[in-house]
Amino acid sequence: MRVVVTGAGGGIGAALARRFAADGAQVVVNDLNPAAASAVAAEVGGLAVAGDASDEEAVRQLVDTAWAELGGCDLFCANAGVLSAGTEHAPDDAWQRDWRVNVMSHVYATRALLPRWLDSGEPKRLLMTVSAAGLLTLLGSAPYAVTKHAALAYAEWLRATYAHRGLIVQALCPQGVRTDMLGSGGNSASRAQLDATALEPAEVAATVAAALRGTDFLVLPHPEVRDYYRMRATEPDRWLGGMNKIQRGFESEGLS
Repeated sequence: MRVVVTGAGGGIGAALARRFAADGAQVVVNDLNPAAASAVAAEVGGLAVAGDASDEEAVRQLVDTAWAELGGCDLFCANAGVLSAGTEHAPDDAWQRDWRVNVMSHVYATRALLPRWLDSGEPKRLLMTVSAAGLLTLLGSAPYAVTKHAALAYAEWLRATYAHRGLIVQALCPQGVRTDMLGSGGNSASRAQLDATALEPAEVAATVAAALRGTDFLVLPHPEVRDYYRMRATEPDRWLGGMNKIQRGFESEGLS
């Protein structure tokens, strides 16, 4: 199997690269940080390709490299993501950064991949790291919650539109994971929600490896997310009331 993983210099992306390599895959390790990409690639015997997943030309070059060096790509893990804390008053550049990385990076990947993949005769997989925030929300982080909802919507649209043409789209939606992103949350409402049940990146990668043996759309390392999502869909007022109760508790503790 030939795999490309974006945002693979650390966290979930690095864990995915390690797991795929251990399972015998050829792995292209992409990251904005060239040193981080090179370190993980050296560890797993893969190919490092530094570049910005939110830049369309960089993504096109990444895909071209996979074809040039590996002869193609069977699984593209669109994993790069960022989290900007804040409310509606978060600066415009924070909203724009989260939009570019959390949404447009997926659009750019599919623009480069789908002309090569669709109707190729063999199923191809796109794994999008979305986050449980895309199914639910994340208190304290409006730009992140909103853009992750958009990422999930795009994943759904792709699956609905192209499944019959050989594209398998899966959305990875963990809650807290012990990565630099979680650690950077400081004493915040976002971190407080996620820290207690946070998983190690390797645990998330193990869930992904199991999910890739099937075609389920949602990949849920935290199984309880399915129940929360069901309540959100069927009892939205109750669910929103519960979330607001949590928010009030955070405010009483001085968290934002």
